[in-house]
Amino acid sequence: MRIKRLKDEKGFTLIEMLVVLMIISVLLLIALPNMTKNTDLAGDKSCDATRKLVQTQVSAYEVEHGQLPRSLDTLVQEGYVDQVTCASGKTLRLDGKNVIIVSG
Repeated sequence: MRIKRLKDEKGFTLIEMLVVLMIISVLLLIALPNMTKNTDLAGDKSCDATRKLVQTQVSAYEVEHGQLPRSLDTLVQEGYVDQVTCASGKTLRLDGKNVIIVSG
């Protein structure tokens, strides 16, 4: 007994769908590490920009008051900067005259 196949049947076979899913998976495995690496790099650059901004405000405080601030909290209290942390969670610290990034 033979089973008739209709010639106008449309659709994908299971094998074809599995092949497409495998190709998409491989492409994602290639792309994801690059995206996360770029996100980390952007976070580092953003934190460095924040550090430079706070460093500039330390200099402005020194010019206006004739001395360095005791801590970065002094800059926040006096309205020189809004925050002394980076978006990535790292904090900034005053080390003498320099602002440094401390891992959070």
